[in-house]
Amino acid sequence: MEKLKGILKKIFCLPPLPTVLIAVPAFIFVFVILGLGGHPLLAYISYGLSAYALIITVTGISGIYKGIQKGIRENPLMKKLRGIPIVRRYLDDGAFRAEISLYTGVTINFAYVFIKLFSGIYYRSLWFVALAFYYVFLAITRFMLPHHVRSKPVGQEYVSELKRYRLVGYILLVLNLALGIVVTLVVQQNRGFEYGGYLIYVMAIYAFYTMISSVINVVKYRRYNSPVLSAAKAVNLTAALVSMLSLETAMISQFGAAEDPMFRLIMTAVTGFAICAFVLGMAVFMIIKATKKIRNSAI
Repeated sequence: MEKLKGILKKIFCLPPLPTVLIAVPAFIFVFVILGLGGHPLLAYISYGLSAYALIITVTGISGIYKGIQKGIRENPLMKKLRGIPIVRRYLDDGAFRAEISLYTGVTINFAYVFIKLFSGIYYRSLWFVALAFYYVFLAITRFMLPHHVRSKPVGQEYVSELKRYRLVGYILLVLNLALGIVVTLVVQQNRGFEYGGYLIYVMAIYAFYTMISSVINVVKYRRYNSPVLSAAKAVNLTAALVSMLSLETAMISQFGAAEDPMFRLIMTAVTGFAICAFVLGMAVFMIIKATKKIRNSAI
């Protein structure tokens, strides 16, 4: 088992430099192949390559981030900017950065809702409209968390944060049911999301960015021992996973569905229900964990 772990680590957990040298050309190759079209075999290879590039990016982004962060700190311009109080606080105060990230996430979420709703109306896609409303509820959930942070600094009202954390778990549980219905309809009708023109590349960049940043933040903000921040990152991760599902179906529709409709059916079913199962498990875990800790704090 240890030998297998070592092999998997060497394959999927690369140092920062090899991660960049492999992932960046891989993503470029994928977009070139899919953009130019061609043999279905090349499309399948590009899907596998993009999956590997995403995995090593997620596992290696922490090292890349630390390297970039170190370079920024040592930059002369950054040293001057640290003389500005608000900049210095943002750089030194992790809780303040977390609060800012919550507001940023809410803003981006509402922008994404607008894009999905506009795309649904413009392309007459029921799936885009359904996904837009799904993101509306995620955005509302996100909005509750910055409001709580603003009124009560993170970590200071632990029981109150646990209750908010549990509430988010219940919300994700209900939203996951809605997502499961959407995925089931998409699979039954063997249809998906479609983007026109270059919009698919923009959405791909957004999907990969949100996926990578959400994974980083789930780990990064655990040290603040704040259920509210943990809940926010759980919502971010859910949104990122749904974005990846939307992107996957769109890329298959645009670049490979005509040649092999069964491939889209299988990929959508496997990915969609895997995401539903993951979110379901995460929501149940949040509810059980918060309930136990609330009961223990009352004793």
